Amino acid sequence: MATPNSTLRAVRLGLLMSLDDFARAIRDAGTRVGQPNEANKRLIQRWESGATAAPRPVYARALESVTGLPIESLGFNSVPVARISGDGHGGHDMQPNTASVVPAAPQGEPQPGRRNHSGVWLSRYEYFSSGRDSAFVGQHYVVLLQHGNRLTARSLPGSSDSPLTMDLEIDGHVATGTWTEQTATDGYYRGARYHGAIQLLVEPTGRRMTGKWVGFGKEFDVNTGPWQLVFQDASTNKATLAAYNKRPEA
Repeated sequence: MATPNSTLRAVRLGLLMSLDDFARAIRDAGTRVGQPNEANKRLIQRWESGATAAPRPVYARALESVTGLPIESLGFNSVPVARISGDGHGGHDMQPNTASVVPAAPQGEPQPGRRNHSGVWLSRYEYFSSGRDSAFVGQHYVVLLQHGNRLTARSLPGSSDSPLTMDLEIDGHVATGTWTEQTATDGYYRGARYHGAIQLLVEPTGRRMTGKWVGFGKEFDVNTGPWQLVFQDASTNKATLAAYNKRPEA
């Protein structure tokens, strides 16, 4: 008998989505990146029941975009080859054979000249608080996922009380996009939601991205400050994410 994918179901319910809502979000995610898919309620049910062991690559990428989690953390028994290589085609989902799957990426260093920046990174930005007349640092461990030239970053929940997301497009050694942070409800900013633009330069080693953020302030002004991402681990498996699901050291 197939083993139900309780992890995927829990993630969907955590997003407050019905089966139809989840399928629609997956279709929309595919359309946004030019890789349309045919996700529907029945397909989601097959995933959650365990009848389908792994999604096709086109669905894997959309699932990561919708949930903000790597496919290795969504409870599937195997990972599509194209999750690593970036290949894949649309069509109905089917259970792959053993030749079409590979294990999750191993832990460790990025390979020299690597072009895929997926993994765990330390995000660190600086900002000035006019209300407190002082400078502060915000830190998160984020899961960075890359599909083609698009990067998405989502903070690990245990790394900060203020969830952070980034959506970037990379062109050579330049990454440009947007950021959003939902501040802690019991913190100084009382749950305020801040967002803005960001541009980073990717070092040739692939181990660091440095640049600037732009955002708005409470006094009708536009602020800016330094931001950097520092590579930590190429793996996005459950054990690695659990290890970094903590507050970064000051």
